[in-house]
Amino acid sequence: DVQLVESGGGSVQAGGSLRLSCAASGNTYTSSCMAWYRQAPGKEREPVAAIYRGTSYYADSVKGRFTISQGNTENTSSLEMNSLKPEDTGMYYCAAGCRNLGSWYNRAGYYDWGQGTQVTVS
Repeated sequence: DVQLVESGGGSVQAGGSLRLSCAASGNTYTSSCMAWYRQAPGKEREPVAAIYRGTSYYADSVKGRFTISQGNTENTSSLEMNSLKPEDTGMYYCAAGCRNLGSWYNRAGYYDWGQGTQVTVS
């Protein structure tokens, strides 16, 4: 299992945009999947978006507003968030290293995680 690192979080006004990035330490890390989760205070962590073998998936709450993509290198990914709403506020986590991933939103199927980056929309 590999430690991932998120970046790009911050505070923005409703309707604004933000781009998050995820990277793995080292230069040999590869993963066929990359996902983003988020967790609001007092609530459970929920899946936001994922890309697996070239196919992108999104939660209904962010579809049409968020875009997940692979970075220029194998060990990076990004999440572009547009038309942000206060409901999008939370800690955002990057996940990768999937094993037996039956569904893109199966949290137990991701073995590599980041420490999280805070996103606040007001």
